[in-house]
Amino acid sequence: MNRVALGFAILGLTFASVQGAQAADPSPPRAGDIYGVWSNPKGSVHIEIKPCGEETCGNVVWANAEAQADVRKGSKRELIGMQLLRDFSPSGPVDWKGRVFVPDLNMTFSGQVRLLDRASLRAKGCLLPNFLCKSQVWTRVDSAGRAS
Repeated sequence: MNRVALGFAILGLTFASVQGAQAADPSPPRAGDIYGVWSNPKGSVHIEIKPCGEETCGNVVWANAEAQADVRKGSKRELIGMQLLRDFSPSGPVDWKGRVFVPDLNMTFSGQVRLLDRASLRAKGCLLPNFLCKSQVWTRVDSAGRAS
């Protein structure tokens, strides 16, 4: 996997369904619904989005062996525990803006997250604000069913 593709995959910035994902809830999402564990489209990385002081952040809580090896190869760092979403704050009722760190590129990009419903969100990362962007739909992971 090339570094840029991996970077966007890790960003979690179009997902396959993930085992253990919750069924979509028909009620509209609320701001607090962003908190929890989310999986990228390939199901290769799970991040936990949670409050971090006054802002919101997302740390890697699980990654498959391939994702871990790719990051180690590109950055010589461990993926598990790494903070990928940084300094996110609300920009609307179900929208957040902040920064996204791509470890294998050792770069930080502007990022946006929008809750689509209680079980999915669209994450978008851009090289520059609204320029050279990539987006993906992430799926909520049922923590009881999360792989370890």
